[in-house]
Amino acid sequence: MTEFVYQPPQDALDILHEDHELLFINKPAGLLSVPGRGPHLADCLITRVQAVFPEALLVHRLDMDTSGVIVFARSPMAQRHLGLQFEKRQTRKQYVADVWGRVAERKGRIDLPLTVDWPNRPLQRVCQETGRPAQTDWALMRHDTHGSRLRLMPQTGRSHQLRVHMQAMGHPILGDPFYASGVARDFPRMMLHARELRLRHPDGGRGVTISTPVPF
Repeated sequence: MTEFVYQPPQDALDILHEDHELLFINKPAGLLSVPGRGPHLADCLITRVQAVFPEALLVHRLDMDTSGVIVFARSPMAQRHLGLQFEKRQTRKQYVADVWGRVAERKGRIDLPLTVDWPNRPLQRVCQETGRPAQTDWALMRHDTHGSRLRLMPQTGRSHQLRVHMQAMGHPILGDPFYASGVARDFPRMMLHARELRLRHPDGGRGVTISTPVPF
């Protein structure tokens, strides 16, 4: 395995929506959501966001290799409000993934508990004994040259949930550096995109839906 070198994209912030309490950004693939360990991993989305919006506060994260919609709070009140929505599973997230192989069924649910793969951190693994509950609904969008395009709707928010669930289903996400292997891994990026996020606005509770096109 080649040594990992962090080379985040240098694109300008792609702001999808902003108001007095919320800031939605289209995160590019290859950029950390928060700083990693060491100065070489300091460049990240929240640092870039706070350079423009100093009041911005973290609410949730996307994996470095995942692109798409991520929301930041612009006040402590909004951060608490959004944090409770994520904790109580009141938000709705929709992803699009290109996966290896031809998925035969039209839709389904993966219900497999996940835990840290301690000898191989930060990897996660399925574990019926000690894993935390994790559910992912999926629907087939189409078949293509390399496999299948799926719409993924996580019902829980475990670390690497979609990536491990797709691997366990026998259809790893194309380009996944952790959970794909062989030809399925040989892609310029991981083919996973957070396409849509729905939540309630902290000021008044109205529904807010923000989406962004799939870049692959």
